[in-house]
Amino acid sequence: MKKVYLFGLGLCAVLACTSCKSSKESAYKKAYEKAQQQELATAPQPEQQAPVEVVTPVVAPEEPKVVESAPVGTRQEKVTVVSGDAALKRFSVVCGAFSVKANAEGVKQQLTNDGYAALVVFNAERNLYRVVVSTFDDRASAEQSRDSFKARYPQNEGFQGAWLLYNVD
Repeated sequence: MKKVYLFGLGLCAVLACTSCKSSKESAYKKAYEKAQQQELATAPQPEQQAPVEVVTPVVAPEEPKVVESAPVGTRQEKVTVVSGDAALKRFSVVCGAFSVKANAEGVKQQLTNDGYAALVVFNAERNLYRVVVSTFDDRASAEQSRDSFKARYPQNEGFQGAWLLYNVD
């Protein structure tokens, strides 16, 4: 008998709780719909708005500008040397980019131990430290250096993403 009594009491409690939920939802829905109706009533009607005059600007033709751009397959950035002994030339092989200078210095040290004259350069626009493996005046030498660098470290996925940097003065 107690089981039937407890079951009936539990069923009544469940019904009491679920009946309140639907009334709250409908009250919120009614308030939302009322607010939307008030907003539509206070919004200006299209015929009340003043006509908008369209003005077409007259632009004089400009002289074409000659912009020095990076050759295809390279990234063009303005960087400054932060760490290293070599001077930065026009084309550089970059093997990594870091937001923390200490991380870039660690990779530079590893490359220096492996015989490279590595540099750390800073790109102020992107706030990144780039690790430069080697730097050249011509693109062909830079491409050859990049390819041989990738061949030397086939297991290092980070170094396999090495790319060419065209330094903007």
